[in-house]
Amino acid sequence: MFDQVLQEVEAQCRAERIPMLGPEKAKFLAGCVEEAKPSLIVECGTAIGYSGLWMLRVLKAAGTGRLITVEIDADRAAQARANFERAGMSNLVDSRIGDAQEVLKSIQTPVDFLLLDNNFSNYFPCFQAIESRLTNPAIVLADNVGIGADSMADYLGHVRECYESETHWFDIDLPWVKQDAIEVSIYRR
Repeated sequence: MFDQVLQEVEAQCRAERIPMLGPEKAKFLAGCVEEAKPSLIVECGTAIGYSGLWMLRVLKAAGTGRLITVEIDADRAAQARANFERAGMSNLVDSRIGDAQEVLKSIQTPVDFLLLDNNFSNYFPCFQAIESRLTNPAIVLADNVGIGADSMADYLGHVRECYESETHWFDIDLPWVKQDAIEVSIYRR
């Protein structure tokens, strides 16, 4: 059932032009989660749950960890919740609605994996909102650093100057973009 739900979510994203990682970046994300073995992942930008499903599959296989995902659009958040439910993953995810900067301030649990995939100009404010709860070390992934670099220049400047940080480029097959990148940073105090 999981694979069917994932395929349906991907098809819906393509048909309705809902932003998503696409399979190339999603496989990379899943590999990062698998390697990190996080206890808690926080995702900014749920959309309808595509990247969440990829991360949840890894958490379920590992038998440990959970996901808090934040979406500002209540309709999309509801669709994501339904998709997590249909995929049999709802027990591993806490789906929250609101502005990520504000929602992140309410998270008190240590966060060892952060995915930034919301409004580009919100990356740095979101990072700052959760920074005091990041573990030492923590993995921080920022999507769309190829297409959105100008809008997230404050964030990219900070992580590239202060932490071990690498840009990974991908040739992708999405209707709206053919090449993009993910920034992987290792947060250390």
